[in-house]
Parts: sequence; C-alpha cells; structure tokens
Amino acid sequence: MTLTIGVDVGGTKVAGGVVDDDGAVLSSTRRDTPAQDQAGTRDTIAAVAADLAAQHPEATAVGIGAAAWIDASGSTVLFAPNLAWRDEPLRDYVSKAVGLPTVLENDANVAAWAEFRYGAARHADDSMVMITVGTGIGGGVVLGGRLWRGANGIAGELGHIQSVPDGHPCGCGRLGCLEQYASGNALVRFARAGARQEPDRAGLLLDLAGGDPMAIHGRQVTEAAQNGDGVARDAFAQIGYWLGVAMADLAQIFDPQVLVVGGGVIDAGDLLMGPTEDTYRDQLKQRGRFPVAELRAAETGSSAGVVGAADLARQG
Repeated sequence: MTLTIGVDVGGTKVAGGVVDDDGAVLSSTRRDTPAQDQAGTRDTIAAVAADLAAQHPEATAVGIGAAAWIDASGSTVLFAPNLAWRDEPLRDYVSKAVGLPTVLENDANVAAWAEFRYGAARHADDSMVMITVGTGIGGGVVLGGRLWRGANGIAGELGHIQSVPDGHPCGCGRLGCLEQYASGNALVRFARAGARQEPDRAGLLLDLAGGDPMAIHGRQVTEAAQNGDGVARDAFAQIGYWLGVAMADLAQIFDPQVLVVGGGVIDAGDLLMGPTEDTYRDQLKQRGRFPVAELRAAETGSSAGVVGAADLARQG
C-alpha cells in the first residue's frame, strides 16, 4: 500500500490528510490560513505536510491543491485571488521543507481528479468534466485518463465561459460569465432580488434573514428552499438552468463519459440537480438522440481536495 499526503489550500483553511491507494483518508489535520501573509501561508502548508509526514514516515510524496492559477510546469503559483501570492515557487519550497517529492495543482483540478479516481466518475476509464459550484465556479477536465492542464497550465476555468452576452459584470473583467449565473453568489443575488420583488412568496426566507432581503445568505436560501419557500426554490431553479446550459455546451465540446457537479452548493441535492438535469437534457435537442455523458453529483465531498491532491502526488 502506498501512502501519500494531500494538502487542500483555501482562503480560510489549510487541510491535510494521509491517503491510501483506495482514496481513504487515514489521518488528517487543518490550520487557519494566514491569507494576507505570503510567507506565513507557505510555511503553514509546509508545516501541515511535515506534521503528517512525521506521523506517517512511510508516505512517499506530497500533493497540494491551491485556489490559484498554477504555471505550466506545475511549480509556481502565478496568482491567487484570495491569497497573498504572486509568482510563488511553492512546489520546490514545500518539497525542500518536508523532504518529499511534491506536486502542485489548482484546487478544482484536484477535486475533479478525486471524482475521476474515487467518486462519481470512478467507473469512467477515459474522460470526465467537472464543474464545482461554490462561492464562485471552478472546473476540471480529464481527457484520455489524464488531467488536462492546457498549454499554460490554466485550463478548466469553466466559470468564465460566457453565458449571457453583455450580462452581469464578472470579477475576471468580462461580462456575463457562468460564474455570475450559476454560483453560490448568483444564488444569493437571485434570492435577494426575488424577495424584494415578491415578498409574499418569500415569507420563510425573509424570516430567516430578519426581514431584510439584503441580509439573505446562501445557507438561508438552502434552508428556506428545503422547507418550500417559493422564492428560494426559484433561485435554485435559476442557477440550475444556467448550469444545465453550460453542461450541455461541455457535452458538445468534449463528449466526455461523465459530467460531474461538485462544490459546496451540491449539498442542496435535488434542489440544484433537478433543474440542472432537466435543462441539460432539454438543451441537447437533436444531440440527445445519440449517447451523451451521464450527469452526476459529486461524491467525495469535503475530502475531494485532499484525496485528489494526494492521488496526483502518487501518480507523480
């Protein structure tokens, strides 16, 4: 049995785990991310990996999944929107600090790899595409049984496919990106607008928010929708629609074996997957007469980053 270490780096926490060949996490740890401290973040990652390596000296490699753009060589963080990193040579720093070979990859890519190897796409032998729906939108693509990184290492930014020409402004500088219509932030925006326009249909949602539409947040939308609130359910239907449209586009482009929806918003279950699946099938039109990718919800949950990073380290 080969053990490797996976480290999942986000804006608020650094989570690490020791993972076996079957994708099981044998031990884990986490620390807060000093997000505005470049050296502190780097040292926290190294410390998490070193702690786990000390507990399991048989571990052979470290994998890091970071919410960042990684260069083509897989060695340097080019830019991280929520961390104080610019051109940070993270891979070699951690490898030297821990004394183990280290692999560095984007966080959505490692989550996609976890689903391909151990989750919803584990029975696929060739290809899958995953969209992660959280505060924003991420993505990962596996083609020919390998993670597809693109010419410059930054492929898979599926949240920045344009959904609506001249639509809502996106943080990337474009207009109408998928991220503005199918993310957790979009869910909240739709819910707030609905509560202002139709307060009679948003009774539960407004109760949870103390009567103020602008105080609505994501967990309240999910709770209200689960309990039948009309506006909250409409908000899920809207992001599900746009997600389904994007999934149909991805099926046309890649023709993968499996399409996976992951990320934190997937915890809402059929509230999201129902309208997504309906729109996906409807959007395929004549293409639907032929075999198309099955659409599935992610299965590896909060451990995806750790498991995927560790397995990529195992692959070398």
